[in-house]
Amino acid sequence: MSKDPYIVSVRSLVEFAAKQGDLDFRFTPSPSGLEGIEGHNQVTSRREVSYQREVRLEGRFEELWIKGRADGYDPDLVQLEEIKTYRGDFQAIPDNHRQLHWAQAKIYAYLLCQKLALPEMKVALIYYDVDKQAETPMVESYDTVLLASFYKRLCEQFLNWAKQEIVHRELRDLVLREMPFPHTSFRVGQRTLAEAMYKASNRACCLLAQAPTGIGKTIGSLFPMLKASAEHQLDKIFFLAAKTSGRQLALNAIETLQEELPSTSLRTLELVSKNNACEYPENACHGDSCPLAKGFYDRLPAARAAAAQIAILDQVQMREVALAHQVCPYYLSTEMAKWSDVIIGDYNYYFDLNAMLYGLTLSNGWKVGLLVDEAHNMVSRARAMYTAELSHARFKEVRKQAPAILKKALDRLHRQWLALEKSDDVSNKHENRYLVHATLPGKFSKVLASLCGEIGAYFAEHPSTINPSLQEFYFDALLFIRLSESFGEHSIFDISTSKFGSVLCIRNIVPGPFLQPRFKATHTSALFSATLSPWNYYSDLLGMPDNTAWVDVESPFNADQLTVHVVESVSTRYADRQQSLSPIAELMATQFKELPGAYLAFFSSFDYMDQVAGLFQERFPEVTVWTQTRRMDEPAKNSFLANFTENGQGIGFAVLGGAFSEGIDLPGTRLIGAFIATLGLPQLNPINEQIKQRMQHLFGAGYDYTYLYPGLQKVVQAAGRVIRTTSDRGVIYLIDDRFKQSQIQELLPRWWQH
Repeated sequence: MSKDPYIVSVRSLVEFAAKQGDLDFRFTPSPSGLEGIEGHNQVTSRREVSYQREVRLEGRFEELWIKGRADGYDPDLVQLEEIKTYRGDFQAIPDNHRQLHWAQAKIYAYLLCQKLALPEMKVALIYYDVDKQAETPMVESYDTVLLASFYKRLCEQFLNWAKQEIVHRELRDLVLREMPFPHTSFRVGQRTLAEAMYKASNRACCLLAQAPTGIGKTIGSLFPMLKASAEHQLDKIFFLAAKTSGRQLALNAIETLQEELPSTSLRTLELVSKNNACEYPENACHGDSCPLAKGFYDRLPAARAAAAQIAILDQVQMREVALAHQVCPYYLSTEMAKWSDVIIGDYNYYFDLNAMLYGLTLSNGWKVGLLVDEAHNMVSRARAMYTAELSHARFKEVRKQAPAILKKALDRLHRQWLALEKSDDVSNKHENRYLVHATLPGKFSKVLASLCGEIGAYFAEHPSTINPSLQEFYFDALLFIRLSESFGEHSIFDISTSKFGSVLCIRNIVPGPFLQPRFKATHTSALFSATLSPWNYYSDLLGMPDNTAWVDVESPFNADQLTVHVVESVSTRYADRQQSLSPIAELMATQFKELPGAYLAFFSSFDYMDQVAGLFQERFPEVTVWTQTRRMDEPAKNSFLANFTENGQGIGFAVLGGAFSEGIDLPGTRLIGAFIATLGLPQLNPINEQIKQRMQHLFGAGYDYTYLYPGLQKVVQAAGRVIRTTSDRGVIYLIDDRFKQSQIQELLPRWWQH
């Protein structure tokens, strides 16, 4: 057994050992983080000068080292205070929540009694209503003997688990130090990537790695980071992917690495969304509605123990364990995130505003290694995370259906909305308009915040009321208000109008300010993709730290594998598209006749694609054609891809930037060529033009950051579908005269010869 103590926070100790009863996630408005802080300040500001705030405490129990920070201590009253903010009906606070609050307060009281050598102490739970600004105190007196008994009972419950975790951690680090690479040798470029990953962890810095498809990026990143977790004392590795396929590749890589390790010496968890994990989607998430929420915390210890014995807890395994113990799979997975070594999930689990893994990292002080797969997606995904919209048309529907008690508050916001539209002369419902404001509308924001307070109070007083449209607007409005508090040059406030009404948007265009704290919270972060060039574009927009390293990994492919043709006789500009249809169709038919096989053809829009596909089928009916359709579901996507078989023949028509231009693997003769009839440039519209102005102001590269770099990234990703292994052969046609420009050719892969 290690002589090093097992450090646990008071909050984590209590949540592990004192939680009882049901899951209960019925919607009840609660104070925001900022309101909670302000509530604590309000309470403590009313105390005497001798009052002590944020009292740091710690204690030992065998191998455990318990740390925490009590909200306050009144030495005149010899009273420890634990402050909890709430809104709504005080009596509606669930009993199991209060019991947990008491447990936390009593642990703090014991630690303080030990620190001050006191025989007894008063313990106060102070419930503070943030709306009424009123305190409801609940006070009990305890002697040290009773507090010590309670402290010992909780510590003993946690200690057995902690001992198991200490043994697991020691075994994990031991086997990872000795873990061999699972293949006989590294692929070309794979060792370079792995070394860069390990060095970044050694230096405790971030890394941007451009690494071509085919070198085995997934295992080439997980292997060195697992080595680093043992050598550099990392607590967790987070592997984040943009798509389900990326998560599956990571799980496959872990399974390969796991073959060389003793069973359960490495615990891996796959996180999936609540919607995908839910067994009873028609039921509300509380014990009175869902059988898997009823008594969840009473059955959790056994389920947790069973889950900890499974090396790879993917979605299927998690479901089996959860149902065997009759607990919710989703909330069992959130619990196992605390006890897993590798966690695989979507970007949002660490990067969005309410990210679970980011919150756990901060509250537990974890030392984390972060891996971000297909990181070229991060700019668009992160922008969406920090963007909020409010639709006037949807608001009007909410206003019609809302309860009478909210009518005045809703009417006030409606009047402000109309005034905002009138001031911008956007009231003409038959004219599409787009206007940008340098600042947020103060009166509107104030009235919106007031309305949210009233809606929150209504939901708190009517917890059983179901009004989905009102609730959805409430969440959208809260996000709008939250983003307005940090509004700056990284975002734009705009108003778009159409015949359906106006839409107000706080549109994030530079996610960096929001992502910087998340990178700072990691020991090392490595972002990798086949298209991360130029590096300064991603570094600027994502807010990478100044000491971020950059590596451009050598390709395992050579120019002999891929023939690249630049078709400079065709223009795919919007004004020239009608004239481009026939030459593109003829070109595709000529190539197919010379070398029959499976091809993909990419276009800038569905309309453009449909025009070329229609003409091609009319002139060359002997060639089999498959066409992407709008809003394809998963079965339809799989059916489209099923056409690409070994030695198959035909042409698949698709949209650049869509489901088939990245994240699919068609090696060998399943795909032998691609036609790319577009530069992929984002649409020329008022929003993108406004973004271009801001990019020019911030980075001096408006056109490049808004149009050129995002467009060429899509082109290279789509072209990357053709050559997947070192034995593949293929051809690419870049159809547009602009592909001859030197600035554009510099952004194409170095190993291409065109």
